Amino acid sequence: MSTVVIQPTGISPADVLAVARGTAKVVLDPAAVEAMAASRSIVDGIEAAGRPVYGVSTGFGALANTFVAPERRAELQHALIRSHAAGIGAPMPREVVRAMMLLRVRSLALGRSGVRPLVAEALVDLLNHDVTPWVPEHGSLGASGDLAPLAHCALVLLGEGWVLGPAGDRIPAADALRRVGLAPVELAAKEGLALINGTDGMLGMLLLAIHDARHLFTMADVTAALAIEAMLGSERPFLPELHAIRPHPGQATSAANIHQLLQSSAVMDSHRDDLAHAVQDAYSMRCAPQVAGAARDTLDFVEVVAGRELRSVVDNPVVLPDGRVESTGNFHGAPLGFAADYLAIAAAEVGAIAERRVDRLLDVTRSRDLPAFLSPDAGVNSGLMIAQYTAAGIVAENRRLAAPASVDSLPTSGMQEDHVSMGWAAAKKLRTVLDNLTSLLAVELLAAVRGLQLRAPLTPSPAGRAALAALAAVVGDPGPDVFLAPLMEAARDVLRGPELRAAIEREIGPLG
Repeated sequence: MSTVVIQPTGISPADVLAVARGTAKVVLDPAAVEAMAASRSIVDGIEAAGRPVYGVSTGFGALANTFVAPERRAELQHALIRSHAAGIGAPMPREVVRAMMLLRVRSLALGRSGVRPLVAEALVDLLNHDVTPWVPEHGSLGASGDLAPLAHCALVLLGEGWVLGPAGDRIPAADALRRVGLAPVELAAKEGLALINGTDGMLGMLLLAIHDARHLFTMADVTAALAIEAMLGSERPFLPELHAIRPHPGQATSAANIHQLLQSSAVMDSHRDDLAHAVQDAYSMRCAPQVAGAARDTLDFVEVVAGRELRSVVDNPVVLPDGRVESTGNFHGAPLGFAADYLAIAAAEVGAIAERRVDRLLDVTRSRDLPAFLSPDAGVNSGLMIAQYTAAGIVAENRRLAAPASVDSLPTSGMQEDHVSMGWAAAKKLRTVLDNLTSLLAVELLAAVRGLQLRAPLTPSPAGRAALAALAAVVGDPGPDVFLAPLMEAARDVLRGPELRAAIEREIGPLG
């Protein structure tokens, strides 16, 4: 079992993936414990001096000017968690909640939140005992960060609220803690606010999305190349010198991938010297690297934004080393909301151009002698006709989801929080767009494989042979119609996993 060590300098995206999707154990570096203890001593000094400081001795949000007596400040923190755990809807996936908790520990470990180390250690205990809070999907506006989702996590530390059961059911947190031998935590001044104020939910979702998008954008080059090969397209638009004159780095990478994928193919060789062949391929074929490449460049930008956020203090108020406690706006999720919306737009277009290639593959008037709907006996049989319907419906949904969430601010908290980021919504719908993109590319993979089968006895490229082998057990040979949904699900599993890319790279070398 691997270990993720949380240091006062932060963690890496790989650490988040190892904990969110894996079984990595989490430990706090002694230096992080020291940083939290030093920060806490400043809060204890403020308590002793009786100074009015937001989050320590006052109410929250629109109640920031309400002084809270010392004997009620622990009660204030518990009341804050209970009242802010106000989400509703289906539970967020385990991986999102685990990423969110790990990032909250990271934030506390930076030593600017004024909490006792035992609070961070309690979150670490939940992660290491695989106790995942039940976090409803609705509740966060992305400012002051992800208040409601984080409050649902914090509530479990108190022995209250709900935990996600192994079968997706909802069980009482007190029972879950008792089962693994953990005791509830009693919060002190400032600690409730420090547990819920920040961008950890939206950042966690964005980091997971970045990892998924990186894989999908490479697989989009693979499915594009296979579709182009099946349609007897040209490899010439992907020559490196044609992309050097428009130096977008993502475009060059995608073009190089597609050109490499189309080599060593008897299918491509069959029309290389055919003067009657089309002089120019359609945009959905010829412009594949321009679209997928732009998406890659968008992803690079988003990765930079997420990397900055991983090094950021997003709490409010923050406890500075010189003893000051200052209010900030660092919890505002605008950087992450904008980035998530931008990536959703890019991913939606990668899927949209893939669907256009699917439609072209199925259209007997444009597919260069492939049978209608890739059925050897079209008429009685419909082939992949309705698979393209499914793809078209998903493209339409992704277009709706590509509308930015981050422009949709609504005022809250008695107009104290009068502009919010909607970063949680932006990141959440980004994950849906990427899941939809997986399905769209799976349809293209299935259609391209069927098209290459129908080019027999010509031997396809190494990538084509790998794709045929990966789907051989379920796709079978071209013939009468079969129950299509299992084939599409199998193609989706192949597309989503690492094995097909690995098989291709063993034959032709690494893809970008």
